[in-house]
Amino acid sequence: MRHLIDIKDLSVEEIKGLIDTANDIIENRAAYSEVCKGKKLATLFFEPSTRTRLSFEAAMWELGGSVLGFSSADASSTSKGESVTDTVRTVGCYADIIAMRHPKEGAPLLASLSSTVPIINAGDGGHSHPTQTLTDLLTIMREKGRLDNMTVALCGDLKFGRTVHSLISAMSFYDNVKFILISPEELKVPNYIRQDVLEKKNLEWYETDNMENALGEADVLYMTRVQRERFFNEADYLRLKDSFILDTEKMKYAKPDTTILHPLPRVNEISVKVDEDPRACYFKQVENGKFIRMALIMMLLGVTK
Repeated sequence: MRHLIDIKDLSVEEIKGLIDTANDIIENRAAYSEVCKGKKLATLFFEPSTRTRLSFEAAMWELGGSVLGFSSADASSTSKGESVTDTVRTVGCYADIIAMRHPKEGAPLLASLSSTVPIINAGDGGHSHPTQTLTDLLTIMREKGRLDNMTVALCGDLKFGRTVHSLISAMSFYDNVKFILISPEELKVPNYIRQDVLEKKNLEWYETDNMENALGEADVLYMTRVQRERFFNEADYLRLKDSFILDTEKMKYAKPDTTILHPLPRVNEISVKVDEDPRACYFKQVENGKFIRMALIMMLLGVTK
């Protein structure tokens, strides 16, 4: 039995295999419509979600399986004081695989230590979001045709942004990838990403608060929202929430083939007018999330076409 808690749990070869499977699903969806027949996915979401939860559910339905679970902590027995460990062991009696989101860093890892079925980390606090990263990698591969030899700019909340942390870790696997980190001083990447990934692997990177200059270098721009739910102080959130806004004027600084990504939801950090730009790929990203999660569910359940 195997879990996916962090993107580093996967090798480069395994990531390639998942991307290849996802691409095959896109081309041959009917061939995968019953590969998980009789299997059940439980979605345990202790924190609100739209795309990730529905993406997992749609993925399992399209594989021919079924879904059970809850979409908020209030709907589970944790509201009565039950531990996450007991919840997971209980749900493991009903389901074959679990996708779990939790506001506390490390909760999915803790759950995996006692689970009788595979656990997929669907986001744990400000730490990690490996299936969003697989979504990002699939999208970059489909748009750029490669995962190496490129400059990736990440903009916004780089401190609490778990999608940012996971993507930097994943892209560090590939050759000649440069990172530009665009954020206000208060939302810079945490030390563990700086020390354990960027510096430890001797990667090329720099920090800036100049979005326009960075756009001229970026092959991929990864926008993020400033997350109200990660702040203890409302005043700090209000002061920082509009630090960087991508609009049609700023898009003039970007390369003709820059790929614009965003894990969503957005608030106002990308103008809706940018949606019409062919470089805006964040809704393609949403759909790709379903296909890569289909591939991942198959891998963890050990099923094939």
